[in-house]
Amino acid sequence: MTSAHAQRGRKSNRQAREGRVRHLAGIRMVALFEAAKGLIVIMVGCGLLALIHRDVQAVAEEIVRLLHINPSRHFPRVFLDAAGAATDARLWALALAAMLYAAVRFAEAYGLWHGRSWAEWFAILTGGIYLPIELYELTVSVTIVKVAVFAINLFIVAWLSLVRWQARGSDS
Repeated sequence: MTSAHAQRGRKSNRQAREGRVRHLAGIRMVALFEAAKGLIVIMVGCGLLALIHRDVQAVAEEIVRLLHINPSRHFPRVFLDAAGAATDARLWALALAAMLYAAVRFAEAYGLWHGRSWAEWFAILTGGIYLPIELYELTVSVTIVKVAVFAINLFIVAWLSLVRWQARGSDS
């Protein structure tokens, strides 16, 4: 009887380890995704720094022209208006905010890569915060990009929540 109990215990421990290894591969994919977001934001921040002491309005108009976007449309107009209001101080502040955001993404990616439960909880929280906003945006207008962003974010939050649910009690 005792050996049967020990055998069941070893089997359940092995299954738990196998499940955790399987989950770790998926968690590492999420970590790479978070690190990629951090890299993109760093590039944007560096781009903002490159605009300091330059005519940001002229650069924005050139971007709109090169992309063959109608400048009288809503989003190009918002972009051009923001560029017109840009100052060196605002560019520095935005670049600093981008670097801080990237640092958070990198910390999350590091924690996820190394299988830290705090990083999984943090990813659930930070991803979950955006879901109501993304859902609202879908009620305003449906585009393939909005649907894709919402679906990916929902999948990641739901999957990480499932991983945390299955791991409950094993984190000491």
